Amino acid sequence: MTRTIQQLFDLKGRTALVTGGSRGLGLQMAHALGEAGARVLISSRKAEDLEQATAELQAAGIDARWIAADCQHEDQIRQLASESMERLGDIDILVNNAGAAWGAPAEDHPLDAWDKVMNLNVRSYFLLSQLVAKASMIPRRKGSIINTASIAGLGGNPPGMKTIAYNTSKGAVINFTRALAAEWGAHGIRVNAICPGFFPSKMTQGTLKAMGEEKLAAHAPLGRLGDDEDLKGLALLYASDAGKHITGQWLAVDGGVSIVTGG
Repeated sequence: MTRTIQQLFDLKGRTALVTGGSRGLGLQMAHALGEAGARVLISSRKAEDLEQATAELQAAGIDARWIAADCQHEDQIRQLASESMERLGDIDILVNNAGAAWGAPAEDHPLDAWDKVMNLNVRSYFLLSQLVAKASMIPRRKGSIINTASIAGLGGNPPGMKTIAYNTSKGAVINFTRALAAEWGAHGIRVNAICPGFFPSKMTQGTLKAMGEEKLAAHAPLGRLGDDEDLKGLALLYASDAGKHITGQWLAVDGGVSIVTGG
């Protein structure tokens, strides 16, 4: 029998792991998945931030837990994967969202900062996906992986923005998403990416200060920055059976910025 739209978007009985989930875009996506019925486990570096975010999720009626882990470090990623599955069982939805940015002219960009950005924004996505898939998704022949990319991964920047490592890493995330989807489709695993535009967050504070919020909003055909609701719909589509025939795709959530800047 064909399911209703409410049934297709229903995540009851599923478990989601969201990295970088204590604030900003990660917390927004955790809300979306939890509001649709999933159990949610969020992770980031700081226990205090996670405690506050988990309390916020629980106050909204969501079954939420947390594990502190710094995804720059391989041992902590491995611990996050194993502890998550020890505590909650199989992971149905993995949201790779932990990330870092660094602003510097390309000719003067510190190499250690380049490595930090690439390790967190790309390497950690690969390793955590590998660990969760091998232990939980591949044996059951199902799962959804959602990678946070960025419209910065679609091309260069407006004048004044110098984030070569960030742009490079997010371009890598987009093609990582395509390549992984092509390989793991045989295991029933879907892999998709979200490319946010400008959302007010700790990561974008420097850009917002340098460029000006009004100026950045003016670049968007919709005339505004992203808000606390704008990623929810797409995250739920990718995670749920409503998107069960979607894999290897990216979609910009940017108010139209990428269509007028050539991304």
